[in-house]
Amino acid sequence: MVKIISDSTCDLSKELLEKYDITILPLHIHLGDEEYEDGVNITPDDIYQWSDANKTTPKTSAASPDSVMELFKQYADREIVCFSISDEMSTTGNVMRMAVEELGLEESAFIVNSANLSTGIGLMVIEAAIMAQEGRSAREIVEYIEALKPRVRASFVVDTLTYLHRGGRCSSVAALAGGVLQLHPRIVVENGRMSAGKKYRGKTQSVILSYVKDMEEELKQAKPDRVFITHSGCDAETIEKVRQYLEELGVFGEILITRAGGVVSSHCGPGTLGVLFIAG
Repeated sequence: MVKIISDSTCDLSKELLEKYDITILPLHIHLGDEEYEDGVNITPDDIYQWSDANKTTPKTSAASPDSVMELFKQYADREIVCFSISDEMSTTGNVMRMAVEELGLEESAFIVNSANLSTGIGLMVIEAAIMAQEGRSAREIVEYIEALKPRVRASFVVDTLTYLHRGGRCSSVAALAGGVLQLHPRIVVENGRMSAGKKYRGKTQSVILSYVKDMEEELKQAKPDRVFITHSGCDAETIEKVRQYLEELGVFGEILITRAGGVVSSHCGPGTLGVLFIAG
């Protein structure tokens, strides 16, 4: 059976990883001089505490070539399909491709540039894992995923622009305006990059619900298998209201709630929530 691997930015829960036999390659998070592995020895709440205390944003980096090669060696007797965060956002995919070349696995190991982040990647990873369980070949899986990729809809609203601003992900003017006017932009992933879309004003819960309802027509036409609610530490009441709204649409077989991992949380900050799905 084809082995499915993803870097840690796919933000899939432990339960989903076990259910679909997905192996995770952790990216690295740097808090000053200290280096950690995403999802292994650091939590998003640790990151927020450090970031606020130091008035700066952690740096993130790809896994080391050695760690990628060690992981691929474990599955060298099988076909591998491995997903990376968007090449526009990280060198992770390049590190993976170099490892494949170094190990001479070009005929059996395939790297998918997700052109996405968080459970935008996770949606594709699960589709690939289901195909692997059905006995499909790596080439069949990659061909299907490449056709599916443009239909993945990944967006989120941020509670604070501070983290995106500190990380160089949005201009100082936008960050200032967000602080003064309480604007909450919708961040959309398109062509592998993040861009700001509609800006909402108001309290966090009403902003999040407005953001979700703005997607109603597309949600009604979505691929019905599953939808993700992925957040970086939102209150339970808000998450439940989003879940109820999606349930009332009567579209999705599964409504999956996941907590964003360390890399995504480092760049987006607390209070971020996204609804991610595959367009029909």
